[in-house]
Amino acid sequence: MVKFFRNSFQKLRLAVQLIFTALTNGYIVGFLQGKIYQGPSKKICLPGLNCYSCPGSLGACPIGSLQAVLGSPKFNMSFYVVGFFLFVGALLGRVVCGFLCPFGLVQDLIYKIPFFKKRKNMPGHKILVWLKYVMLVVMVIILPMFAVSAYGISDPWFCKYICPSGTLFGGVPLIAANEGLQQVLGGLFIWKATVLVGILLWSLWIYRPFCKYLCPLGAIYGWFNPIALSKFQIEKDACIDCKKCKNVCPMDIPVYAKPNSAECIRCGKCIQSCPTECIQVSLLSGKKKVSAESEKTIL
Repeated sequence: MVKFFRNSFQKLRLAVQLIFTALTNGYIVGFLQGKIYQGPSKKICLPGLNCYSCPGSLGACPIGSLQAVLGSPKFNMSFYVVGFFLFVGALLGRVVCGFLCPFGLVQDLIYKIPFFKKRKNMPGHKILVWLKYVMLVVMVIILPMFAVSAYGISDPWFCKYICPSGTLFGGVPLIAANEGLQQVLGGLFIWKATVLVGILLWSLWIYRPFCKYLCPLGAIYGWFNPIALSKFQIEKDACIDCKKCKNVCPMDIPVYAKPNSAECIRCGKCIQSCPTECIQVSLLSGKKKVSAESEKTIL
C-alpha cells in the first residue's frame, strides 16, 4: 500500500487539484450567464488564489479579502481574515500551493507542454524569490492602506493590476459572456491580459514562475512551512546524501537539508525519488530529525 502511494503520488495530487478546482468553482450557471455567484458561501475564503469575480467561484479570495479590509474607509482589521491565514497556514503551509490552488494547477499543466527547453529557475533565482515578499508588502498591504481616494477608499492594487488568476478565471469568462463588457474594454484589461499571457508563456519555460517569484499568497503560507502541522522530516540515519531529492525538486530545494523551506509546495516528488525512503510526512510537530543548523535558513 505504501509503495503504491509513493508511486502514484503525482497522479493523486493532480486528481486532488482537478477535483478541488472543479468543486470550488462549480457554479456553472455563472459561466453560462456571465454572472458572479453571490450566495452565502461567498463570505468564506477559499485557501488558494481563487478570484472572487470568477463566475463559478463559490468562495472568496484570501488576498482579495485582505486588500478589501486594508483599503476600507473605516479600516478595521478583520479577525476572520487574520484568523483564516493563521488557521490555514498553521495547518497546511504551502500544501495549499501544491494541491489546492487553481492557478498553480494551470501552471503545472502548461509546464507539461513539450515546448521550449525546460528550466527549474530563472538566472538570479535566489534573489528573485524575494520579489513575492515585495509584492505582498507593497501591492497587498502598503498601497491599499495608504494610496486612497478623497473618499478614503483604496483600490485592491494586486487584484486590479497584477493578479493573473483573476484575469484568467474572472475577467476572461465574464467578458466572453457579456457583450456589454466587451464594448467598454480599455487599457486596464489590455494590461492585465498582457500580464496573464506573459506569465502563461513564462510557465512553458520555468516551473511555476508566478508561485516562485510573484505570488503574495505563497509568501504568506511559506512563513508557516517550518511550523505547520503538515511538514516534512528527514530520517538522518537513513539519508545517504545522494542529492536525488534536490535534483527532482521543481522548486530546487535541497530537501535533505531544508525539508521545510518556505519555497516548498509539498508536491512530493522528493518523497518518490528517495532511494532510502528517509523523507517522511509529519502531520504533527513531533521530534525534528534535521539538524538545527540546516533549519536556520528557510530559503
